[in-house]
Amino acid sequence: MPLTPPIQPHDAAPLKGRVIVITGGAQGIGRGIAQAVLGAGGCVAIGDLDRDAGRACLDEWQVGDRAWFSPLDVSREASVRGFMRKAVTRFARLDGLVNNAGPASPEVADLAALPLAEWRRFIDGHLTGAFLCSKHALPALRAHGGAIVNIASSRVHQSEAHTEPYAAAKGGLAALTHALAVSEGPSVRVNAISPGWIATDAWRKPVARRAPKLSRRDHAQHPSGRVGEPGDIGALAVHLLSPTAGFITGQNIVVDGGMGRKMQYV
Repeated sequence: MPLTPPIQPHDAAPLKGRVIVITGGAQGIGRGIAQAVLGAGGCVAIGDLDRDAGRACLDEWQVGDRAWFSPLDVSREASVRGFMRKAVTRFARLDGLVNNAGPASPEVADLAALPLAEWRRFIDGHLTGAFLCSKHALPALRAHGGAIVNIASSRVHQSEAHTEPYAAAKGGLAALTHALAVSEGPSVRVNAISPGWIATDAWRKPVARRAPKLSRRDHAQHPSGRVGEPGDIGALAVHLLSPTAGFITGQNIVVDGGMGRKMQYV
């Protein structure tokens, strides 16, 4: 037998038969990831605070028992525990977890006037939620050599003014990623994706859906030539959740159209 393996065909459905939990999966980037997983042959269990958005996903996808929705508040351990139990009961296995839930808009008041409750809303929604979901999904993920993908942000590396809670939460999520990857390897791989500007207007629930209002300048400032879309994040998430990414763990991959590498002077 030759040492060099022969050419292998590319798997058109790399997640076939696999079950992926996606928090905050009913709108925006989360929905983009869910649709990418379905397109790759997988099944999705989506959890979201917005019941209308979750039901709209099931109505619009029409994929039968390959998609399941249940309300989920990732900041409450009882909600997370119940959701994971129901997901395992529904699908009899879990192969992946995408920690995507959390407040979307990063802007807050001046730090000197910021209420503690507002700080905690970001930390609990993004960071504590990822901890709780990982905690309660790990037993099932370990049983099937699963993977976790945390949705961080390019704001881990750079900031705008008055975004301290969001940046702190996403920075903690990036650190949690490599710590958990070391603890859980080789049974479970853990990676993060840090999106840049992703236009999600068209990926909202039907009553809030609209075409993105983007200028030529918005697109042109990106070395890639355009603003990102949820599908861009979904495509990478599918790869990281699949067996083809078996040698990738503990990484935080920036997907920002090259903006983080572009030198800018004002």
